[in-house]
Amino acid sequence: MTLTAPESDVFTGPVLYRVTDAMRVLSMSRTVIYDLIRAGRLRTVKQGRTRLIPASAITEYVALLEREAGVKQ
Repeated sequence: MTLTAPESDVFTGPVLYRVTDAMRVLSMSRTVIYDLIRAGRLRTVKQGRTRLIPASAITEYVALLEREAGVKQ
């Protein structure tokens, strides 16, 4: 018996980003990324001593920014 994942479960990009990669994706400085993490606006996980940012957390953060922009307009 062979188990296969449905095509929708196949990842096409990174699932976890290092802080330096998240900096590039979000076009933000290291300081700003860590400020967002401390403020609880950007979720992270740890693998050993490495802090990683899930792709879903980046998506949630962008959605949060869009919601906040919609409220302020």
